[in-house]
Amino acid sequence: MSADLTTINDLYEKINSDPHELDDPNVAHLVIDHNKVLGQHQVPGLHMDVDELEDGIKAVMRLDDNTVLEKQVHLCFGMYPEKGVQRIIMDVTIGKNAKISLLSHCVFPYAIDVQHIMHGQIRVGEGSEYSYFERHVHSPKGGVKVYPNAKVEIGKRATFRTEFELLRGRVGLIEIDYEATCQAESILEMNTRISGRADDVIKVREIGHLVGEHSKGVLTSKIAVRENARAEVYNELTATAAYARGHVDCSEIVQDNGIVSAIPIVRVEHPKAHITHEAAIGSVDNKQLETLMSRGLSEDDAVELIISGLLSRKKK
Repeated sequence: MSADLTTINDLYEKINSDPHELDDPNVAHLVIDHNKVLGQHQVPGLHMDVDELEDGIKAVMRLDDNTVLEKQVHLCFGMYPEKGVQRIIMDVTIGKNAKISLLSHCVFPYAIDVQHIMHGQIRVGEGSEYSYFERHVHSPKGGVKVYPNAKVEIGKRATFRTEFELLRGRVGLIEIDYEATCQAESILEMNTRISGRADDVIKVREIGHLVGEHSKGVLTSKIAVRENARAEVYNELTATAAYARGHVDCSEIVQDNGIVSAIPIVRVEHPKAHITHEAAIGSVDNKQLETLMSRGLSEDDAVELIISGLLSRKKK
């Protein structure tokens, strides 16, 4: 077995996934360790040009007009060294009336002092659909600093969905910065779920601009902090066009000495637009806690179960 294949298998073992999924000729994939391309496969209609940089990679991704990918594209960005910088630059263009779903894993199993910097420019063409699920797996030492940011342009009647999940390992430091602009009849969904503990620091900034008529947007954040972790959540949704509709939903759980600040901003600049918001910050529900403990769970296990329920991914 080659060294690259061994590393791929190890990366997929860390995320509890089967590396043999990449053997399917209908599954496009890109696997990166630090700045090295370990594996890459393209399918008809999808073009991925990747350049290896000194401290990461630059990838240009194009999906042709009218191309519908039935199977999820697999991306894996790993960093095996305990120290270093991984910079990922993504330039993505989705053609008209196309559809793509991507599953992205970012894996840092041994990190002591690692920076992962991801910058994306994403354009979703008219009538197209783009879904991106990003799951992070970090080391238990908290030695990771993660800086994902993206600018997104969503065309007419297009859909952009993104989910960010960081539930395994210590967060370390994360600063999410996403901003999207929605044209007429487009749909924006951003969903963030992060679990922090010890001295983790979580910062989320997600902004959506509903500039087209009948555009829709939903920003959802679910954050849990325990011990001495801190979180700052800033969600902003603006509507400047007729019949634009949106909602901002922040749900945070605070335990021990954790601290959370949540700022939901809604701005409406058209009399026929409408945006709502909901924010809830507090400890776990006492009634739920008592019910679970009455069934034999310890207080710590009951708290973990409640938090897992809050942060669980909704099935679609």
